[in-house]
Amino acid sequence: MSTATDDRYNALEKIIKKLGYEKNALLEVLHNAQGIFGYLGLDTLKFIAKRLQLPYSKVYGVATFYSNFRLKPKGRHNIVVCAGTACHIKGADKILQKIEQRYGIKAGETTSDEALSLLTARCVGTCSIAPVIVFDEDIKANVSLENPLCDIEESIK
Repeated sequence: MSTATDDRYNALEKIIKKLGYEKNALLEVLHNAQGIFGYLGLDTLKFIAKRLQLPYSKVYGVATFYSNFRLKPKGRHNIVVCAGTACHIKGADKILQKIEQRYGIKAGETTSDEALSLLTARCVGTCSIAPVIVFDEDIKANVSLENPLCDIEESIK
């Protein structure tokens, strides 16, 4: 889809204009773009670079430096594996490996059918019920190392 015919680019252009096309507004522009598009695709990053008169490498570098920016669309469902100390001690790395093997993706990736994104978090703040995964918005406590997806497998289809 062309940037000229996509209303999302028009919305982003208005934001960039409101910010005065200032180079130092890059983070705010990236944040707004991700809100509009759901992720920061290469065309969107090029659009931002052109409008802010910044090198594409600078825009891409900032977008990849901060972990809250996504360069690919999120899946319809999201699994976040807590990697905090308590969860790690109780086998979060093994849980992550099992999920990666089951869906053929690594942490930070989305399945090819965009059904599932797999992420990690440094800590979700639920240490007393470790190990923990967050499925969409639901916290799953004391996750089984043998079958970490036992009660959510059907929802992912």
